[in-house]
Amino acid sequence: MKYIDEFNDPDLARRLLDEIRATATRPWALMEVCGGQTHSIIRHGIDQLLPDQIELIHGPGCPVCVTPLEVIDKALEIASRPGVIFCSFGDMLRVPGTGRDLFRVKGEGGDVRVVYSPLDALELARRHPDREVVFFAIGFETTAPANAMAVHQARRLGLGNFSLLVSHVRVPPAIEAIMTAPECRVQGFLAAGHVCSVMGTAEYPELAERFGVPMVVTGFEPLDILEGIRRAIRQLERGEHRVENAYPRAVREEGNPAAVRMIEEVFEVTDRSWRGIGRIPASGWKLTDAFRAYDAEHRFDVTGIRTEEPAECRSGEVLQGLIKPTECAAFGTTCTPRTPLGATMVSSEGACAAYYLYRRMNAPTPQTGGAPQEEVAPVA
Repeated sequence: MKYIDEFNDPDLARRLLDEIRATATRPWALMEVCGGQTHSIIRHGIDQLLPDQIELIHGPGCPVCVTPLEVIDKALEIASRPGVIFCSFGDMLRVPGTGRDLFRVKGEGGDVRVVYSPLDALELARRHPDREVVFFAIGFETTAPANAMAVHQARRLGLGNFSLLVSHVRVPPAIEAIMTAPECRVQGFLAAGHVCSVMGTAEYPELAERFGVPMVVTGFEPLDILEGIRRAIRQLERGEHRVENAYPRAVREEGNPAAVRMIEEVFEVTDRSWRGIGRIPASGWKLTDAFRAYDAEHRFDVTGIRTEEPAECRSGEVLQGLIKPTECAAFGTTCTPRTPLGATMVSSEGACAAYYLYRRMNAPTPQTGGAPQEEVAPVA
């Protein structure tokens, strides 16, 4: 409760907003990388409280949303097979594949189970030696240590019936892809605090220097985000481009060395496709050869998958920060949380879900291109 109370203080929020207004002398566009930050921004109306010249661009930091359609369809195929217990976090069950989702597979008789940790799936493998247990290992650097530990433990325990369907992605290569895109408007980043709590900040100074953009590591509470914006705008106004840690209560420069060692033992860097974005070099992890026996794609030989995205879904543009969710004609009409066309409407970190949940139903005003101008939600 300590941080929930302290980092939702409306008086401190007003002071930070006053500082931001006093500092910003020209238009600036910042991208919050993490979907958790996006939800906090929309929930508390932070984008509407900022001066008009500051635009927040929603980034691709929703791990559920960027899991490739091909991998979703492979999950559906594996989960449909007899003798398989397919385990996943709950927010993956409604993500649409080509024609169905994991809930549909479960309804058709597949043994699909929601777990709260990959170690829960490991325990299922121990209790059901006659079944193949597969855990859907998705996410950014944040979830990689636990997934690596699960495989490490499976080998130690001699569990031959446990495997991972891996779709891990890495933030720094995604930032590089964003900055090298011809249509990029991003001038600064609010970096994801939970990713940096694992990996540290060592990969970011080179990106900040090469692209001339400030990067401020930021938390998820309203004051965290406002402080990150304040620091980023201050750097931009001064012509600076450094990495700053505005989340020191959780992030150290070196990150979590034990977690990084576990990741490096089990995973190796690979190219990875991002749903709605495309293939980004060196942007993901896969199991090393030493742990290939625990790779579900290899074990189940899932090939010949043909994917097809709904033509009317513009979630790829949302993930790239090219449009706001309300600029998609399907938003709130043919695409809702109950009938989603894309993962951004399903995930608890998806931008479309945030706009729908907090009733941001109007398109942005043409004057600023920023958030819709409606009644401002309170910070606290």
